[in-house]
Amino acid sequence: MSKIYIKNATIFNEGKKFLGSVSINGQFIESINPMHVDESNFDEVIDAKGMYLLPGMIDDQVHFREPGLTHKADLFSESRAAVAGGITSFMEMPNTVPNTLTQDLLQDKYDIAAEKSIANYSFYFGASNDNLTEVLKTDKSNVCGIKVFMGSSTGNMLVDDTKTLDGLFSECEMLIATHCEDEATIRTNIAKYKDLYGDNIPFHLHPVIRSEEACYKSSSKAVELATKHNTRLHILHISTGKETTLFSDAPLSEKRITAEACTHHLWFNDTFYKEKGPWIKWNPAVKTEQDRQQIIAAVKSGRIDVLATDHAPHTIIEKNTPYTSAPSGGPLVQHALVALLQLTLDGQFTIPQIVQKFAHNVAQMFEIDRRGFIREGYYADLVLVDPNASWEVNKGNIIYKCGWSPFEGTTFNHKIVSTFVNGRKVYDNGEIFEGGSGMRLLFNR
Repeated sequence: MSKIYIKNATIFNEGKKFLGSVSINGQFIESINPMHVDESNFDEVIDAKGMYLLPGMIDDQVHFREPGLTHKADLFSESRAAVAGGITSFMEMPNTVPNTLTQDLLQDKYDIAAEKSIANYSFYFGASNDNLTEVLKTDKSNVCGIKVFMGSSTGNMLVDDTKTLDGLFSECEMLIATHCEDEATIRTNIAKYKDLYGDNIPFHLHPVIRSEEACYKSSSKAVELATKHNTRLHILHISTGKETTLFSDAPLSEKRITAEACTHHLWFNDTFYKEKGPWIKWNPAVKTEQDRQQIIAAVKSGRIDVLATDHAPHTIIEKNTPYTSAPSGGPLVQHALVALLQLTLDGQFTIPQIVQKFAHNVAQMFEIDRRGFIREGYYADLVLVDPNASWEVNKGNIIYKCGWSPFEGTTFNHKIVSTFVNGRKVYDNGEIFEGGSGMRLLFNR
């Protein structure tokens, strides 16, 4: 077991900012601000003067595309990008190929990750209209949650049967994470614009097609079902200000219904479609500046509980096509944290707020075992950040397998210097140390 000593860091943790040091022994944080340190007892001493030390970020929504879609991404490639971006744990979605709709297929993904992933991992089990029996077999102590697509699905994963939804929300004891967009509304809208434009619908109409109405109608239905059945509901990627009114600003520990905001809905607005077109086509859509500001306000007030990426890469060839064939989604894990930190420079967030929403709250909400905080006895999932290192995203420094980023050409003022996963340095100044440091996330439920 290696011993690492990080000294003179500016530590952000549990709402506090302080100058301090952390010692790592094997997989765990051994002490914070230890007294009488003999540096000769450590295998590595890191002088972090002028740097921020943060807990590793925990991303509760990614699509790493394995199995079945590995021409876009895979668990190895995207976990590399994640640790380069300061994300030390991820929870991956079930719309891979085949869809993760049986316990055997779920175990297959864990087996692949155990071989390949540099970051810690968990996988959602997928619900469909006809697999409730399999859903109820899911072990809540070692699986993050159940994913329900209440709109805009891939394959056999759209759950639109009223009886099935009632069964899921009434019988499932685990956290249910939902994608909420009303499918009927979207189909009506897209038919209207296909009649006008054929396949070449202008991309700026994406938030008109996947409208505020579609989002609110579906999200409010999910909240209604969860309230009726006392379900543990988590609504993903809130994209409208109107939806934020559905949620409470009560303390996280008191909530049965929670919500997530994603980096792209906090950074972009609909004025970016003219420049970026398919490269910022996501489901749900990036909407107005007013929506963006209302989502930011909801994150700060506590109505939205966690931050995430919804990392969902596609190839350049796939994305660079007309509207009706260009798939929705884009890669974000390498750049989400630095983008969020950039938003602190003009006061849109504070660093403690980002740490709370992207690390602490995710760990608390999912009841993850010993992660998400800088605490003695916790796994040493840590990130060192240089707050004064201006750099530009370009093809030469993109790590994603798909080879592109919606942030290309953007200059960030914060840079990830080093990332530690389970006490092992896996990223350092552009170099990734491979060898599978990631562990399966466990949950104290």
